[in-house]
Amino acid sequence: MEEQSASEPFTSGFVLADYAVFAVMLLVSMAIGLFQALKKSQGEARADDFFTGGRSMPAVPVGLSLCASFMSAVQVLGVPAEAFRYGFKFLYMCLGQTINSLLTAYLFLPVFFRLGITSTNQYLKMRFGRGMQLLGSIQFLVATLLYTGIVIYAPALILNQATGLNMWVSLFSTGIICTLYTTLGGMKAVIWTDVFQIIVMLSGFVAIFIHGTVLVGSPALVLEIANNGSRVNFNDFDVDPRQRYTFWSLSVGGALVWLSMYGVNQAQVQRYISCRTEREAQWALFVNQVGLCLIVSSAGTCGIVMFAYYLNCDPLKSGRISAPDLYMPYFVLDIFKSHPGFPGLFLACAYSGTLSTASTSINAMAAVTMEDLLRPHLLHMTQKKLILISKGLSLLYGVSCITVAALSSFLDWGVLQGSFTVMGVVSGPLLGVFILGMFVPATNKLGAFSGILAGFCVSLWLAVGSTLYPPSEATMGVLPSYAGQCESGNNTLNSRPGEDQHSFSTRLHPNDQGLLQPLSGIT
Repeated sequence: MEEQSASEPFTSGFVLADYAVFAVMLLVSMAIGLFQALKKSQGEARADDFFTGGRSMPAVPVGLSLCASFMSAVQVLGVPAEAFRYGFKFLYMCLGQTINSLLTAYLFLPVFFRLGITSTNQYLKMRFGRGMQLLGSIQFLVATLLYTGIVIYAPALILNQATGLNMWVSLFSTGIICTLYTTLGGMKAVIWTDVFQIIVMLSGFVAIFIHGTVLVGSPALVLEIANNGSRVNFNDFDVDPRQRYTFWSLSVGGALVWLSMYGVNQAQVQRYISCRTEREAQWALFVNQVGLCLIVSSAGTCGIVMFAYYLNCDPLKSGRISAPDLYMPYFVLDIFKSHPGFPGLFLACAYSGTLSTASTSINAMAAVTMEDLLRPHLLHMTQKKLILISKGLSLLYGVSCITVAALSSFLDWGVLQGSFTVMGVVSGPLLGVFILGMFVPATNKLGAFSGILAGFCVSLWLAVGSTLYPPSEATMGVLPSYAGQCESGNNTLNSRPGEDQHSFSTRLHPNDQGLLQPLSGIT
């Protein structure tokens, strides 16, 4: 491998072929959206069709769309880094997602589907009155607008730091194209572009996994290194709530987190109620589950391959990157530096996550605004005018998300991370209100409002406390890594397995400083 000084920052960036691959992904996404916008629909067009695809979508594309919108660019960059630092136990997330899919398919989906509603907050109005509907609508709009803006901005910032990719070009190109095809094509454009984007994401992860494995030596060697580095750690049943990932937090806790996303969140519910029948909607959730397990497993495996590749030189500990989010772009540019176009596939992979999440959010915010806030005042307006207003709302929210993304550049990154935490706080209490309404008949309006207020206060207290007084890396369960081979100025970025490194037959254990210490000497 090409040698590089350990003291020098990694300065490689994208070349023309990489930008070409990225541009093709954007153009294909735009073409799919335009095709859906220009495609003739049977019968008279209705505003509801713009948000639900005419309730005629097949299960497989809807399921893939649900999967794609989960994997934002933040997850594309973050999941491999989490697997690198915390190990393969991260895949217990798939168990939590499976529990969530079953609960959503058989408990929550039938309620929304049989009511024939477009906005989940319409259920809150039926059950607890107009006040609860407005509370749910405003909470969703504010949280989703902020979240989507940061989802657009975060990967632009991270990739700018890692590769020198112009932040404003990537931010505005993805934001504008996403806004255009979502505005023109509605839900059908969102779903079919998501199908293309999930294929791009999976292709990117597979390419990285295969090439990284070849460079390490073999899949068996990757697993042996990962096992000796404590990364094959499915036996973690610790009940300490301060640990970031355990069997319990990922399966039980994860199931509740995903339930707040899939069971009652407007962006997800709006997709599966666009299916032709309730049965197909349930199948869409199961397709989504298979897709999520594939994509999360692929991303997690990339993190394990990264660990094996950088066994002797952790880029974070050696100072070559400044944050865990930079692991993946650094790794891609390193292993593909002699293969133009493949880093572009990773770039397309990351921004496919951005496009899928942003387009879903824009369409969902427009639907909530139309159905919950405007529709009661537009009872006598023609369908043609309602469609124009719906498209105008999509355009407005698209521009708003780009604006939030641009304004985020003026904030400290810690503030942005805090906003992610606060936005997560509101989803739990709202899930509690839906559960009370659907499964506890005795619940009344006063009880629902009291419950959501108490839940919000407790969630906010826990979130703020954990942010101000975070546990140490050792307490959270960050696994040790080694940077001992990065000290000499003329070292390779990564020594090939078997060349001047720790023996793989020796299991590595953490010492007090968090570095890997071999039980025997260097071979």
